[in-house]
Amino acid sequence: MTNFFLVRHGETDWNLAGKIQGATDIPLNETGRAQAHSTGSKMQGRTWDVIVSSPLSRAVETAEIIASYLALTEPRLVPGLVERNYGAAEGLTGPEVESFYPSDTPVPGRETRGEVQDRVVASLHELAAEFTGRNIIVVCHGGVIRAMLHETMGTSFFHERITNGSVHSFHHDDDGLTLVHFNDPLDALTEDLSLPDFEDQQPLERRD
Repeated sequence: MTNFFLVRHGETDWNLAGKIQGATDIPLNETGRAQAHSTGSKMQGRTWDVIVSSPLSRAVETAEIIASYLALTEPRLVPGLVERNYGAAEGLTGPEVESFYPSDTPVPGRETRGEVQDRVVASLHELAAEFTGRNIIVVCHGGVIRAMLHETMGTSFFHERITNGSVHSFHHDDDGLTLVHFNDPLDALTEDLSLPDFEDQQPLERRD
C-alpha cells in the first residue's frame, strides 16, 4: 500500500484577489510562503519518503520549503500534476467568468474536469508503482485535489473549500485510490506520536 498526502500550494496574489490561476504561473506571496513553512513544520511528526510537485512555481516553492523541514531531497516535478487549464478564464474572477461565459457557455481552451481527473490519476498510479509502500507528499493545486476527491468520493466533497497549505491523505492499493482524511489532522499527529499510524486509519466510503 502506498500513501499519498496531497498538499495545496501556499497563497498567491491571484488567490488573494479571487482570480482564476489555472496553468498561469503565479508565484507565492509572503502569506503563501508562511503557509508552506507552517505545513512543513506540522509534517515533521511523520516519516516521509518522497516529495513530488506540480511544475508551476507556486507548487515548486511550497514543496521546496516543506522538504527543507523533512530532510527530503529536491522535489521531483511531475507534469501531470499541473493545475487545470482554464483557458480564456485565467486571470478572471468568478463573477467575471459568469458574466463573460454565462450558464453552459463553453470557455475557450478550458480543460474538462474529466481530463484533469484522468491525468492526475495516471500520474499517481505511476508514482505508486515506482514507490510502492512509501509515504509520498504531493504538492499540487486545488483543482488537482478536487479531481482526486471526485475520483474517490464522487460528489460528496465537491464543494468543500480546499485551503492553501491544507493536506489531504489517500491510500493506493490494488483496488485503486481511496480518501482517508480530507484536511488530514497533522497537528494532532505531530503533537501526539502515540496516535495510530496512517495505515491504521480506515478509508472513507464513497458517497455519490
